[in-house]
Amino acid sequence: MNTFNVIIIGGGAAGFFTAINIAKQNPDLKVAVLEKAKTGLQKVKISGGGRCNVTHAEFIPQELVTNYPRGEKELLGPFHQFMTGDTMAWFEERGVALKIEEDGRMFPESNSSQTIIDCFLKEAEKYKVEVIYSSGVLNVEKQDSAWVLQTKTEAFYAEKIVVATGSSVKMWDILKTLNHTIINPVPSLFTFNVTDKRIKNIPGVVVQNVTVKVLNTNLESTGPLLVTHVGFSAPSILKLSAFGAVELAEMNYYFDIEINFIQQEFNQCLDALKQLKQELAKKTVFKFAQFGIPKRLWQKLVLASKIEESKTWADINKTQLENLAIQLTKAVFQVKGKSTFKDEFVTAGGVDLKEVNFKTFESKLHKNLFFAGEVLNIDAITGGFNFQNAWTSGFIVARSII
Repeated sequence: MNTFNVIIIGGGAAGFFTAINIAKQNPDLKVAVLEKAKTGLQKVKISGGGRCNVTHAEFIPQELVTNYPRGEKELLGPFHQFMTGDTMAWFEERGVALKIEEDGRMFPESNSSQTIIDCFLKEAEKYKVEVIYSSGVLNVEKQDSAWVLQTKTEAFYAEKIVVATGSSVKMWDILKTLNHTIINPVPSLFTFNVTDKRIKNIPGVVVQNVTVKVLNTNLESTGPLLVTHVGFSAPSILKLSAFGAVELAEMNYYFDIEINFIQQEFNQCLDALKQLKQELAKKTVFKFAQFGIPKRLWQKLVLASKIEESKTWADINKTQLENLAIQLTKAVFQVKGKSTFKDEFVTAGGVDLKEVNFKTFESKLHKNLFFAGEVLNIDAITGGFNFQNAWTSGFIVARSII
């Protein structure tokens, strides 16, 4: 009979981290990880472009939680218990040094996600965590004081279980049978598909600090903007996709955005353009980019303002100046669909947070049923924040179980 004290369902980052901490803190417990795939930690392997964005260099809980569109309020208490600094210490105690990049993202110094995978596998072996692959859970039932987990080939029994399956629709369906409420999942981290002559043939252009608004909503974000082969990406867009996940899904990903490329009001920009008309009268508008705008984008915006390539600043009229001010501060683009951001697929949705005790991450409906990671209706913007949720929830679950 496959009987354990604790079974973790899901062999991803949250699952391994939870299991290792449980087994380390209480060596007498028999701990197992059930993973449906032939190997585990595949999301870790591809995260951060294969480098694994372990966490983010934000060390104040009140600031850290603002990066979670869903879970901000619930994670404040847990982050006071296990925070970014604790994550750094945990890995460094195991010989994995982390480095902080300019944008705050943190990676292993090796620049390889395999370093994190090797660390988890080594620790699991060290603390005698039994990892059972090709064991997808098909059903979970309460039987007296124990849990019965059924896979295709066998049954497992446990006193306590931890669900750490991430965005698994199958597991959410199982949890529904246990009367848990599941918030329907929608994509939460994606880029915008835009077909527009103003960005045609200029992929790779980056504007360092823009403001992007979704028209007819309250959604707005600032940050870098990247022109891609299919539209827009980079943090300004990804933040909008995360905080607007539910609202944008309801629009079926067809909506208009307004971009302010220079962080100036229209009238302020127009005054600056009038000044340039005086100062650069003999220079060609098309050739010399202004306001720090990349040259290729500047030229597209100039043409969109109905200013010919040969025109000097002295040649352009009031209407053309106003057109250019609009393109720089109020450029409207139609979004027609979305694309997955790199290989990272994050969803909003999961177990309703009202049904979880965030002091322990235990179910309020069932004793000895715990959750870790993205199986809950918690998600974050890009930058290592989703992993920090996995580490924090896994650590608190482990401490609660002991």
